Amino acid sequence: MIEVQHLRKSYGELVAVDDASFHAEPGAIFGLLGPNGAGKSTTIGCLSGLLKPSSGSVRVLGHDVVRNGVAARRALGIVPQELALYDDLSALENLRFWGAAYGLGGADLKRRAAEVLELVGLADRAREPVKRYSGGMRRRLNFACGVMHRPRVLLLDEPTVGVDPQSRVRLLELVREQAAAGACVLYTTHYMEEAQDLCDRLAIIDHGKVIALGTLQELRDMMGARDLLRLSGTFDPPAAAAALEGVDRVEIVTAEPSLLIVAVEGASRKLPAIFAALAATGAEVRETTLSQPSLESLFIKLTGRELRE
Repeated sequence: MIEVQHLRKSYGELVAVDDASFHAEPGAIFGLLGPNGAGKSTTIGCLSGLLKPSSGSVRVLGHDVVRNGVAARRALGIVPQELALYDDLSALENLRFWGAAYGLGGADLKRRAAEVLELVGLADRAREPVKRYSGGMRRRLNFACGVMHRPRVLLLDEPTVGVDPQSRVRLLELVREQAAAGACVLYTTHYMEEAQDLCDRLAIIDHGKVIALGTLQELRDMMGARDLLRLSGTFDPPAAAAALEGVDRVEIVTAEPSLLIVAVEGASRKLPAIFAALAATGAEVRETTLSQPSLESLFIKLTGRELRE
């Protein structure tokens, strides 16, 4: 239902998305993960037709988003990271506005607005101005506006940012319900646990490039049986990297003056050798964190940084 082929989007010399390719299926949740500035929102912009690709193609239900944008957008529901709400209008008025924008009218518009208000748990506050809503309520209403017209493809750009735990749980339930009803959901997030719990397939994007693509298990398998060891302190990066090359099955992920991240097979058994090698370079280790293979550790291994950076 979503086909992206060799997508590239540049702004002069700045390349925001660089030769990205992936596809997403009906009834499934496809996760797009990446640190800030990786190209996620630009990709969403190209999918929605808000941005024109510099090259490559984007199709929604077989419709090219550039050449046949109207047909493509009819199938799309978009829940943007920035709230698309009118504060002085009530929840009901916001829903009727966005429903009418997608062609709903008359009894169908009224009926659907009532259904969606029940769906997101805001029926009892339907006629209250949005400016009186909490952050979590606004996020739920933002989601409701995106599904008013029963879209077959739903683009969610970090829909749970800054919400309370209760609203987050409900939003994640709503996402699952959309996929269970047959929608194709593309989901971007800064929360690794959301990606692990929600997504059937994932793409990790960094510096505009898709650097890993597959199911959660396929991505975990890329990490193998290696643990991720994070060392904070004071280091000479070239000397530390050279010293650790002498330790069996150790791979340098990040080497900075205050941070070393290495992927290690059987790390607990190799800690003495790692510390000895670093001490020989004059390094000072102040804090050590050891994590088992996970999507988070794979992300750090591939990008050299944490998702939220």
